[in-house]
Amino acid sequence: MQVDIITIDGLSFAYQGSEVLHNITCAIKAGDYVGVVGPNGSGKSTLIRCLLGLNRVEQGNISLFGIPQAAFSAWDRIGFLPQGLQLFNPNFPATVEEIVRLGRLAKKRFPRRFNATDAAATAQALELMGITSIKNKLIGELSGGLRQRALLARALVNEPEILILDEPTTALDPETREGFYATLKDLNASKGTTVLLITHDSSTVGLYASKLLYLDKKMIFYGSFKEFCLSSNMTEVFGPQNQHLICHRH
Repeated sequence: MQVDIITIDGLSFAYQGSEVLHNITCAIKAGDYVGVVGPNGSGKSTLIRCLLGLNRVEQGNISLFGIPQAAFSAWDRIGFLPQGLQLFNPNFPATVEEIVRLGRLAKKRFPRRFNATDAAATAQALELMGITSIKNKLIGELSGGLRQRALLARALVNEPEILILDEPTTALDPETREGFYATLKDLNASKGTTVLLITHDSSTVGLYASKLLYLDKKMIFYGSFKEFCLSSNMTEVFGPQNQHLICHRH
C-alpha cells in the first residue's frame, strides 16, 4: 500500500500582497510520478519553493514523510534540480565528478570531509547517468544534455526518495529531452523514486508521469491520467485535440 510522502493542506502564498497560490490541498504518494503543469505565472515554481522551505509558508500546512515541514531536517532524502541551466556559468572550474560529489554535503555536519563512502556514492551516480567516461571533464565543457545529466547525478547522489525537478529540459534539444524524460521514468520504475516534474511540455509529460497536477494559482486538477482524460474541466482548459494528444500515451 502506497503511503502519503508529501501532504499539502490549504496552502496559500502571496508575494507582496499578490496571491500566487490559493488553497492548494493534495497528497503525493511514495512512488508517484507527478507532472506539474500550468501557464506562466500559475505558481508552479512557487509551490516547489514552498515544499522545499525556500518560501516561508504562512497559510496552510506541508508535511514531508509525515513530519511537519518546519520540523523536517532530513533534506538529503529529497533531491532537487532547479531551473536555470541556461544561466549556468560555463567557466565554473570544477569537473563533473566534483560537481556530483558536492551533492553529498547535504548529509554532512561540520567539518565536512569526503570519505570512501562518498566516493562510492559518487561513482554510482555517475554510472547511473552514464557519464563515468566524462567524470574528469570540466562541467563547462559539456553540451547542455550532458551537463543536465551531471546535475541530475548530483541530485541523485544521496539516493533521494523524492526527486523534484523545475523545468529541467528548457535548454535541451528535442532528442536530448526525450532521453532525459526516459531516464526519469526508469528511475521512478526501477528504484521507486517519487518524482515531481514541473514542465511546460504538457503534450509529452503524459508519456511518462502517472499523475497530473494542473495549477493556475489554484488547483484546477489533480489525479491520474485516466481521470484527466475523462475530465470535462480539462477539456475546457486544453481543448479536445490537446487533451487527446496528452492522453495518447503510447
